[in-house]
Amino acid sequence: MERKGHTRFERARILGARSLQIAMGAPPLKSSRGHSIDPLAMATEEIEAGVVPITMRRNTDDVN
Repeated sequence: MERKGHTRFERARILGARSLQIAMGAPPLKSSRGHSIDPLAMATEEIEAGVVPITMRRNTDDVN
């Protein structure tokens, strides 16, 4: 499933970026169940498998 610690907003950002990459012709990182051609479905499967090479960087500065 998704990596521990990602918020739903980070997951949506990663999912959107990866599905755009697939739609633009990037090779899939995981063979798709049912041979789906939908980039969003393919990206979702990759995220669930934990093979997406996209990371999130958080700013941890404490602003008062």
